[in-house]
Amino acid sequence: MVGEARPLLRALLVEDREDDAVLLVRLLQREGYAVRWKRVDSAEGLREALAEGPWDVVLCDFRMPGFDAAGALRIARQEDPDLPFIVVSGTVGEEVAVDMMRAGANDYVMKDNLTRLPAAVARELREAEQRRARRQAEAQAQLLWQAVEQGASMVLVLDPDRRVTYVNRRWTEATGMPAEEVLGRPVEEIGFLAVLSDDQRSEIRQAVESGSGWRGEMRVWRRDGSQAWVVLTVSALRDEAGRVERFVCVAEDVTALKEAEERERQLRERLERQVERLQALRAIDVAITGSLDLQVTLSVLLDQVTTGLGVDAACVLLRESGTYTLRPAASRGFREPLQERVRFEGAVGEAVLRGEVVQRDLSDPLGDREERLRAEGFRAYCAIPLVAKGEPVGVLEVLSRSALPGDPEWWGFLEALAGQAAVAVDNARLLEELRRANLNLQLAYDATLEGWSQAVDLRDRETEGHTQRVTEMTVRLARALGVPEADLVHVRRGAMLHDVGKLGIPDSILLKPGPLTEEEWAVMRKHPEYAYRWLSRIEFLRPALDIPYCHHERWDGSGYPRGLRGEEIPLAARIFAVADVFDALTSDRPYRKAWSREDAVRYIREQAGRQFDPRVVEAFLREVGEA
Repeated sequence: MVGEARPLLRALLVEDREDDAVLLVRLLQREGYAVRWKRVDSAEGLREALAEGPWDVVLCDFRMPGFDAAGALRIARQEDPDLPFIVVSGTVGEEVAVDMMRAGANDYVMKDNLTRLPAAVARELREAEQRRARRQAEAQAQLLWQAVEQGASMVLVLDPDRRVTYVNRRWTEATGMPAEEVLGRPVEEIGFLAVLSDDQRSEIRQAVESGSGWRGEMRVWRRDGSQAWVVLTVSALRDEAGRVERFVCVAEDVTALKEAEERERQLRERLERQVERLQALRAIDVAITGSLDLQVTLSVLLDQVTTGLGVDAACVLLRESGTYTLRPAASRGFREPLQERVRFEGAVGEAVLRGEVVQRDLSDPLGDREERLRAEGFRAYCAIPLVAKGEPVGVLEVLSRSALPGDPEWWGFLEALAGQAAVAVDNARLLEELRRANLNLQLAYDATLEGWSQAVDLRDRETEGHTQRVTEMTVRLARALGVPEADLVHVRRGAMLHDVGKLGIPDSILLKPGPLTEEEWAVMRKHPEYAYRWLSRIEFLRPALDIPYCHHERWDGSGYPRGLRGEEIPLAARIFAVADVFDALTSDRPYRKAWSREDAVRYIREQAGRQFDPRVVEAFLREVGEA
């Protein structure tokens, strides 16, 4: 038809005569082909031409000088098994033609009947295309079969009645079931998939019949009883009419992934437990360092023991010094409080005396205390000795209404908690010893100060007993004026030592029965400075210097030794001045009789704002009931 493109035909002609080759080309052109052709007449020329290809057809003369159709056919088939090969000749008979066909030629056309050639070429082109498509399909099928057979997934194929028609090699390796054991059997009878529940089978059937397929994860068991995890995919293969021809089940073994996930989960839980336990130990550390009260520390400890270890109850028993008994110091989780002391007997005695962890099954109690614990429903018991500096200081008991774990990490944490408890107990013991030593030291200090005070009183017999009385009144007034309790100890010490400087005054002046001269008064007024010079060298007495150094200062600034005025005078010295003068006025002296209480109070009131601090005088008057 005019305007239509002519089909291209790439023809390789094996022909020794040029005019015969041209004749064949013209014949094909008349039939509508656009012929692109080449002529060769030798084996070497044929090989070169085939390498240059591609070619649609080979037209070969049967016999040529030095070359023939049989040799050409062998060369052509080596290069392309599907290339159409047509023998064209007029010199052979029918038997030779049949032999050539058997050898692989596609057709044989006699030169006296060349009109058959175009039809033969057209037919062979079609069949060659079909052969190539079939060969490609077979190659793809082979490749697919290899992929299925050698792949990592298990493949199971079922017929419409769900009987097994195929299993791949991976199936046999993974399940331990040879193909001959499962082929032809209903899938429900195969142990590997027999774990599917009725609900799962129904769900799979509905999904497959709807055309969507089904995919899910499940746990299965191999023939040897071991467990495996698979991701199963089920789909249907349908014919052109939509009827199911096969069911394909593909199972991916994800056991390794599941085991890795499980290991990761266990590791994460272990790390979380370790972090929680470190936080628990940290909380106990904070309690030990932040509180001086052992009960507070033990309360925190037992909270961590019961929650961190997951036990039902816990108790700390502390050894009583110099005895073979322990007393309950703190407990958690008991219905009735533990109050009775425990002798070094039973599990507790073993833990203390051997220094080892002792466990007991309370189902068969061995003593009264264990019987009492069993009565509360406890089943498992453990006693851990609390050891500090190599010495047993107590026992940590943990109890559970179920069996205690066998996890080494659990026991390691328990021992760490017991170690913290021992540290807490030892710290409390050391603190108590330090407090006792400090108290004894303070008592020794105070006894020394009282000795100094008595030495002053004994030297100056006129003031005997004065120091004790004035000290007591000074402390009362200081407390009434709001002086902190912590500072009262320094007030007391200062009052007791107020006249210690007089130890530096010569007897001729200090014990003189008559009035002192101005020169003697000048020496006498130096005793506050002597007191300051001696006491300031003693560190613990420095806070008490205010009274010995300043108790002769006056509110109006006319006192000595420094002439301080008003609030320049330390408060303790201002308080003491009132108490000192009142006691001196109401006491007998060799050179005068004691004043009456009323006269002394009147004098104190009159001197407010001159000799004394008015605020201190008001407090004094309230104390003596004259306000």
